[in-house]
Amino acid sequence: MRMPALFVGHGNPMNAIERNEFFRGWQEIARRLPRPAAILCVSAHWETQGAWVTATAQPQTIHDFYGFPKALFDVRYPAPGAPWLAERVAAIVTCERVQQDPGRGLDHGAWSVLVAMYPAADIPVVQLGMDTGRPGPHHYAIGRQLAPLRDENVLVLASGNLVHNLRLFSYHDPKPQPWAERCDEALRECIAARDHAALQDPASLGDEMQLAVPTPEHYLPLLYALALQREEEGAEFFNARVVSSISMTSVLIGGAAQA
Repeated sequence: MRMPALFVGHGNPMNAIERNEFFRGWQEIARRLPRPAAILCVSAHWETQGAWVTATAQPQTIHDFYGFPKALFDVRYPAPGAPWLAERVAAIVTCERVQQDPGRGLDHGAWSVLVAMYPAADIPVVQLGMDTGRPGPHHYAIGRQLAPLRDENVLVLASGNLVHNLRLFSYHDPKPQPWAERCDEALRECIAARDHAALQDPASLGDEMQLAVPTPEHYLPLLYALALQREEEGAEFFNARVVSSISMTSVLIGGAAQA
């Protein structure tokens, strides 16, 4: 059975402990998936020079944020690493050399979602770093080369946000900002229409996309998931809501291959 692929809007790290609608959405999607042998996470929070993959046997939980309650810093996600998967990724990605990092842990782009999806932390997790100085087509090309993993029972979990503008975010008013809703809708329309060419260059979709994607790191993970979509596969949305200036919209690719 071919493993589906996921793009998940992770948003506020507090989603990991608040047991809210997004947490429940991650729980539900995990119940629908075949159980993976391992997870390859492409997170907005590991920006690298060139492509890197974690080869850590026992990755630590990285709390890469500040100003949040102690309860969030107390969270640990002790999933094992998978050096064998790091080796596999380095072998199948040929459009650039993938270097292996033997010491890096799991950032909150990975664990804040995985605590809901796989709370037992018993599935090996590896992260793939992104060189955010490279353009969208470069990341899409890497994603295409990860395709064999889907037939090897590896879940590719891309974690970011379609719309992510912290400068305009209001912690006091979660009401969706109109421009953010418009951009979220435009991006969902392109995903549904399989317009991957336009999605590789979101600025081509209108001036408001400069507000939606002011920096690339939260948007680029989407391209890794879309690159894994096969001709016969659709895209299903879940957690499709905008909070202030951040879209939590998530995408299941190949959902027909359910357990």
